[in-house]
Amino acid sequence: MVAQKHTAILARTLIFMWLGCVPVWGQQTVPDWQAEVRRDADAKDWAGALRIVDREITLAPQDVDVLAWRARILTWAGKLSEAEEQYLEILKISANDPDNWLGLSNVCFRQGKTQEALNALDHAIELDPKRADLHEARARVLRAAGNQDSARIEFQRALDLNPTSGDARAGLLSLRGEAKHTLQVGQDADLFNFANANNDEWVSLVSQWTSHWTTSFAGDLYQRGGVDAGKFVGSVTGREPRWGALTLGAAIGHDNGVIPKSEAFFELDHGFKISATKFVRGVEFVYGQHWYWYSTARILTLSGTGIAYLPRDWTLSLRLTGARSAFAGTGADWRPSGISRLGFPLARWGEQHLSGNVFFAVGTESFGEVDQIGQFSSQTYGGGFRYQMTQTQFVIGYAGFQQRTQDRKDTSFGLSYGIRF
Repeated sequence: MVAQKHTAILARTLIFMWLGCVPVWGQQTVPDWQAEVRRDADAKDWAGALRIVDREITLAPQDVDVLAWRARILTWAGKLSEAEEQYLEILKISANDPDNWLGLSNVCFRQGKTQEALNALDHAIELDPKRADLHEARARVLRAAGNQDSARIEFQRALDLNPTSGDARAGLLSLRGEAKHTLQVGQDADLFNFANANNDEWVSLVSQWTSHWTTSFAGDLYQRGGVDAGKFVGSVTGREPRWGALTLGAAIGHDNGVIPKSEAFFELDHGFKISATKFVRGVEFVYGQHWYWYSTARILTLSGTGIAYLPRDWTLSLRLTGARSAFAGTGADWRPSGISRLGFPLARWGEQHLSGNVFFAVGTESFGEVDQIGQFSSQTYGGGFRYQMTQTQFVIGYAGFQQRTQDRKDTSFGLSYGIRF
């Protein structure tokens, strides 16, 4: 009897153990679709991730969690319009989750729909006003829209709610009043083997008012063979990310026969990022036209410049110029010129860094002074440097040697100091 009793107890124990294991085994055989989605997302297999969530949606069409995963995948895949539609469908089912409003805001923001992004964040913050990440997101949208004061308030709110937030602290630092103006003063000199030295002093002010608009003003004083002259130059640049930049400018001078009486110019500038090659990070193309009106000559230059941005902050540029010169009493004449330049980093010490460049030019590459126009050819060799002393101060220098026809030589050099504020 005792043995039978022990046998019965053992049997019941084994049955209970088996029944307890069945749910565990069953759970192990059920596929964890979220883990599958994360695996495909980590591998950037967006099509595979979408197949998984679409399969789950057929089983539970109103499951907000599954629909939210689909919206996230569409966002990661860059299908922003579809992601926006998905989030709007989710919000029709459940409008009380701040995360869905945050997701809709991110999608709208990436599409450039700033007001829609702010509206979505307003709904999210209304649902949960104590979430620091929602205030950080709203601050980023306001900062991108140029509303610096409101962005600063939102970053501060986020930091008050979460004092350990590095993103909120970095956001506040980014709004400390970025420098908009660059003031630069410089002096240049030309030493000739056939004439007295030429000198000029100049000052310029470049102001970037917004991400779209920049102005530039400069004044130059020249000393040419005992004759003084001066001019004032102004330009405005408009930028649009899709179309590039357009610069329009003009100059007027007290010429005394050694510089142009007036000038006008424009430039079209557009750049492209390149991700398909390791050797070129991006390219930029600039086309410009410049008119010079001297007292005795008229000059028109057409120029095209290509700049290649190479790895490790190296750059290579090439500018080709065709110049049409017309002198009083003579016909017009076209002459070509060109200059190539290689830029490279030299050293870095914290926020200080030194970069250099070398260049080679052929033809008559400058038309802003009377000694640079006329019937001669030249070759110019030179180089320069830029020393960034602090984030707001820098020094630029250069030197060059020009060999002209008729054994005429010109050694030039210059130095300038700039400060941003």
